[in-house]
Amino acid sequence: MNRLTAGTTAPDFELPDQNGVMTRLSTFQGKKVLVYFYPKAMTPGCTTQACALRDSKSELDQRNVVVLGISPDASEKLKKFEARDELNFTLLGDEDHQVADAFGVWGPKKFMGKEYDGIHRISFLINEQGVIEQVFDDFKTSNHHQVVIDYLDSL
Repeated sequence: MNRLTAGTTAPDFELPDQNGVMTRLSTFQGKKVLVYFYPKAMTPGCTTQACALRDSKSELDQRNVVVLGISPDASEKLKKFEARDELNFTLLGDEDHQVADAFGVWGPKKFMGKEYDGIHRISFLINEQGVIEQVFDDFKTSNHHQVVIDYLDSL
């Protein structure tokens, strides 16, 4: 894994959202974009993280931040995740993990003694010009939203 760092231009990408509609990062220029990578839709930790972001939408909107959640799930599963948890932001499916590779968040993981490749739970705040402003990699799923908001408020 060669993770991108603050100060790097974010790679533009296009992925299908939960409705199968192609979404391109560059269409959000002029806004801050929180690109958050998560391992798997509808799992406990990912649900906690997504619901906290859902509940923080108005605070993020006030700070001109758009949220894009990216996982290796197919659009159909993302649609179920959105509906089940009433999510109010865009979920993107990176089934071949090309975008995760480009951001340097796809790599070896270990769970219950088993090693495998997967997405690491890391978020990137991209500024209005498309440059990575901040990388968030030290948080719990329950406080991710607050870490992001606290960072934005410190600016």
